[in-house]
Amino acid sequence: MIPQLIRSWFNRGDEKANLLKKFHDEDWHTPKGRQIREVIFGMNDGLVSTVGFVAGVTGSIAESRMVLFTGMASIMAGSTSMFIGAYLASKSQREFFQKELERERREIIESPEKEREEIREIFKGHGFTEDEVEMIVHRVTEDKDRWIKFMMRDELGIVDENFDNPLKVGMLMGISFILGGLPLIFPYIFFKDSFSALKISISIAVVVLFGIGVGKTILTKTSWLKSSLEIVILGSLAAGVGYILGKFFSITL
Repeated sequence: MIPQLIRSWFNRGDEKANLLKKFHDEDWHTPKGRQIREVIFGMNDGLVSTVGFVAGVTGSIAESRMVLFTGMASIMAGSTSMFIGAYLASKSQREFFQKELERERREIIESPEKEREEIREIFKGHGFTEDEVEMIVHRVTEDKDRWIKFMMRDELGIVDENFDNPLKVGMLMGISFILGGLPLIFPYIFFKDSFSALKISISIAVVVLFGIGVGKTILTKTSWLKSSLEIVILGSLAAGVGYILGKFFSITL
């Protein structure tokens, strides 16, 4: 009976691992899927922030060349911010996992009995008897790698992952931001009237945002129409708010 319970518990752990593996095999969680996700999110941020910015500047500045220059500066600043943010977030995630892994490894070496007691408390909380708990503790702790993996997963709730290169993540986000924002300032090269350029810029933004919304559904498996309309509405809202604020400040200041 007891060996059966032990096998059942560890089978549960194996099923959890297999389930996680299954999730990581899905588009959203594979390295390729995560890269696509970062590109989509980076482009979306570049589009929404840029359309809001150029709309605001257009509302206060009539000269297209000035909007073009300030728009380029905004895109470069935004892409740099995205690069640094994504890089630090990815690096911190990897460092946190490694730190916790090393801490658990050190505690197992320095305070093995305390760690065993923590395992006992975990299984007692699940209703196992004293004899069952002791057999499980022996099974867990007879292999150090299994012991560490157990403590990471069942005590801390941290699951091992294949972490992406922080520099690569930052580059993807930064470049995607630029690719999302650049098309919106191109009309200001060809139109002297900034308001005419803004109308073309917003039209480009709506089309591209709609495409990004459709692209997101490849990963999120949600309705393409709902996703696209949501992004287009948010982008339009950003443009509207930016233009109104720009117009307001140009009148009052």
